[in-house]
Amino acid sequence: MTQTTAAARLVQFLSERGVDRAWCVPGESYIALLHALRPDQGSGIDLVVARHEGGAGFAALADAKLTGRPGVVLVSRGPGASNAAIALHAAEQDCVPLILLIGQVEARDLRRRSFQEIDYARMFGDLAKWVGEARTPDQVPALIARAWAMATQGVPGPVVLSLPEDILAMPCDAAVLPYTAPPALPADPAPVAAMLARAERPILLVGHGLEDHTGGRQAALRRFAEAWDVPVAVSFRRQSLFPNDHPLYVGDMGLRNPDAQRQAFAEADLVLALGTRLHDITTQGYSWPAPGQRLIHVCRDVGRLNWDFPADLALDADADALLAAMPAPPGPPPAGRAGWNARLRAIHVADCRLEQRDWPDGLAFSEIAALVGRVAADDAIVTLDAGTFAAPFYRKVAWKPGQWLMPSQSGAMGCGMPAAVAAALRFPGRQVICAMGDGGALMTGQELAVAQARGAAIKLLLSDNGSYGSIRIHQERAHPGAVSGTDLVNPDMALWCQAFGMPVLKVESRADFPALEAGLAAPGPFAAVVRTSLEAILPR
Repeated sequence: MTQTTAAARLVQFLSERGVDRAWCVPGESYIALLHALRPDQGSGIDLVVARHEGGAGFAALADAKLTGRPGVVLVSRGPGASNAAIALHAAEQDCVPLILLIGQVEARDLRRRSFQEIDYARMFGDLAKWVGEARTPDQVPALIARAWAMATQGVPGPVVLSLPEDILAMPCDAAVLPYTAPPALPADPAPVAAMLARAERPILLVGHGLEDHTGGRQAALRRFAEAWDVPVAVSFRRQSLFPNDHPLYVGDMGLRNPDAQRQAFAEADLVLALGTRLHDITTQGYSWPAPGQRLIHVCRDVGRLNWDFPADLALDADADALLAAMPAPPGPPPAGRAGWNARLRAIHVADCRLEQRDWPDGLAFSEIAALVGRVAADDAIVTLDAGTFAAPFYRKVAWKPGQWLMPSQSGAMGCGMPAAVAAALRFPGRQVICAMGDGGALMTGQELAVAQARGAAIKLLLSDNGSYGSIRIHQERAHPGAVSGTDLVNPDMALWCQAFGMPVLKVESRADFPALEAGLAAPGPFAAVVRTSLEAILPR
């Protein structure tokens, strides 16, 4: 075996696992790793240099969703790691595998409060699934293999590996370890089938465990729902899991679900929760499933099984493996099933209707979302930043198979643009639309520079209403008319977009919609700055 550095061994492991892209903001604390990633070193890994560690982390997270492999992000010690923390939180909330590689201080300086040192086990111990730190170069191959396993097994999530600067540059005699993913955990489908066959008013609630980059799990979910004639609700912000125009799709469990829907869901006699941890928003503040409703909970996080919601049947199993094992239904569903399905569907459809109204201060962004729903390509990828402007994309657009809606379950502002850059680089032939507000635009919007440098064709829809709108809504409810800390003074956002080399359209009224549609359909990058009504979203 030819002797090489610990950094080169780490890169070799990632390359052999199929990693072909990593994201970074460079730092002197991992120079050896940067060198090992050079094209002339033969890694085959494309290193994308972001403008902020938070943007690099969000982009790596999105790339993980798009490929099914862990996203890889490299940052420097101290400030760099601190800036990347937001992506770790988002990966934990989104159930996405993410590997954060941190160039650490030299090994001799560890735990001495040296320049830019942080103890990452203490800093990230409650956020990441695992935190490791190399003390010798020969530990590095085993540590990166363990990082990969921890990020991908069970419920996927973020891991952190601290790599002292001198350790990375040292010769490493240890070989790269092989890694084979364990097979999906099966579950006995018989009790699930028996309970579902008897249920007159079931709901199939699906989450992260049925999301994959190929769409195979979603197709299997559809076949199962149709075979068993069971209505499907998706967990928080997972609209892409099931065709939204399907008669069995009955909505998402999100923020502020309509009272009629909550009341109807409370009448279900069986909730089959597949691949979801049943966190607070999906369960409407831990209020549903309610006591007395039968629950089958299938999830790889044993810490969530029988915790907030004691289940009639709790299974530590992979949701897709269970679907694959399920038999055909033993006979027709109970007599009341058809009426139950139709009732839930009608409630959802009623809530999705768009009320068109004129506002004195601009357009309701819901009309922009509806336009996207009409004209988006069949394989469009739509990334959403956090904010009230994004809300209509969850219920006013009927997402189709092949389309991918990519918000963040963590609600972090700044996620939309880095995700769009990742999507445009990963799938240059697909339409990539990014919707974001004026607040998030000035948090990570600078990652447009990466898109410009790489020739990535992003379609940007920028909602400009001069406010942190989501917070303003809560403020008006708690303290009507008392505005504090939520007003924004923005630069000329059209000029800002032009500075990144994007053709820009100012959308002031519905008369601009034909030009907006043309810009979304044309090849190349495009930005639309929408004068968005603040009054339209405030409590009335």
